[in-house]
Formats: sequence, structure tokens, C-alpha cells
Amino acid sequence: MFERNGSTRSLITSVLVLGVAACGGGDGTEQQTEAPSGETEAAAPVAVENPATIAGVINFTGTPPANDPIDMSEEQACAEKHSETPTRQTVVVNDGKLKNVFVRITEGLTGATGGTPTEPVVVDQDGCVYIPHVVGVVAGQGVVFKNSDGLLHNVKATPSNNRPFNISQPGDMSSPAQTFNAAEVMIPVECNVHGWMQSYIGVVEHPYFAVSGDDGSFTIANLPAGTYTLETWHEQYGTQTQQITVGPNETAEVTFDYDASMAGAHVPLGTPFDPHGDHAADSRVASATH
Repeated sequence: MFERNGSTRSLITSVLVLGVAACGGGDGTEQQTEAPSGETEAAAPVAVENPATIAGVINFTGTPPANDPIDMSEEQACAEKHSETPTRQTVVVNDGKLKNVFVRITEGLTGATGGTPTEPVVVDQDGCVYIPHVVGVVAGQGVVFKNSDGLLHNVKATPSNNRPFNISQPGDMSSPAQTFNAAEVMIPVECNVHGWMQSYIGVVEHPYFAVSGDDGSFTIANLPAGTYTLETWHEQYGTQTQQITVGPNETAEVTFDYDASMAGAHVPLGTPFDPHGDHAADSRVASATH
């Protein structure tokens, strides 16, 4: 493997298939784990007596902005995998529920929360899109990038707190497991060959996180009873925080509300802002001119 620059799509040799460490790898890219057959969930923490659960929903009101269409005319193998014109996955709303919101506990945890999962999380490149679009891992856990398209892809991660990497994949193959040893929310991932391909990885020091699904729901289970601060992150709408208390063997329900008026806000990676805060407008201006 070697580092690719811009649209350079030549000089690809058989050494890529031999699993040589990714160019720019390090800080955990040493693990050479083959991809499992499917995606893995976030690892469960250590066993908790009388565990608590947080069940949430991400609401969205108003008309969501239209996602930009993707022109795959030069990649017919990918275009044929889509029944309709594919679009970017920036804002996905189904029946008033927002998908791809990363949720994590930021305050309230005490004591041990378990070790690093041994199984990697899989991010697939299928139909020239990343699946899933947003994923979370525990710091030190592997992430395997799978190529299901049988054509050239390039996986470029540009973290701030971890070492970046750039992996070229010329066909049906899976990368060695890449790891991020430092917590970071969020890490952008892109393909230099197909500029519309983007995804995000949230790296957390504990397994108490989730990503909202098609119906906007998420669940964080096996928690000790207590009072916690939850933070949500969305690539277009920024972050929100909320405190919640949950007792032993209880399920506490929580909702977060986003709306169309927040559209257009640029979300700084690593230090996202709260769009409901007093300085939200100033943050948008500062981000746009950064």
C-alpha cells in the first residue's frame, strides 16, 4: 500500500494486495486483522448489577434540506447497485426522525467500563458509498474497510488527535484493521477516487455510545444507575447535550430535537458547537470563514 495524492490512479501494483501497512499508518495500525463476515456492534461493558438503559429518539421538524445527487455515470458498476439516483447522506430524515446522529455519554461514568473489543468494526464500500455513514468505536478497537465494489477505492482518514492514514484498494478486498488510540469525535473519512464518498468515525474511551438508526432511535444499555450527560453530534447540525438520571433496572427515555432552521451550519470536527447556544450564530460565521 502506498499513499495516494489527488486523483493519481496509476502505479497500483500487486503489493497492494499483500497487505503492506498503510502509508501514513501508525499509532495502532500495526494490527493486521482480517475483516469478519459482517459489521460488529459496539462491545458491551463489564457486567453491571441491576443495569440501567437509556433509550432515545432524535426528532426532526420542518422540511429537511435536499441532499446533493451523485453522478455515478462513470462508475456503472456502482450506479447499477442503486434503484434510484444516489444522493449524499448528509441529512437523512424518515418520518420526522433523524438518522446518523452519534450519541455518547460525556459525564457521569465512574469505575471500570471494560476493555478494548477484540473484534473490529467493518465499514463497507458498496455502491460507491460508505456503509455505515457514521460509526463508533472504542479507542484501540480495529476498523476494517471492506471493498465490495470490485473497483478502485481509496480510504483517507484525517483525524486531529490520531495519526492519519491513506489506503488504496484496487478491488474486492479488505484492509488490515486500522486503530485510533485517542478519543476523537469525529474523524472524517473520504475517498480520493470518488469525491462524494464521505463517512465519520467517533472514537470514545468507553462503550457507552450509539448511532441513531433509520427511525431516529438509539439505545445505550448495561449502564450503572446514575446521572449522566448525553451529547449528540450531527455533521450538519452540530451538538446538543442533555442530562438524564436512570435507576437500577430502569429504562430512561430521552429525546433530542433538531429542526430545519439549523441547516447550513458548518460543524467543526473535534470541537462541534451547540446550535442552541447563545453564540451559535457567531460560531457559524467563524466556521464559515475559517
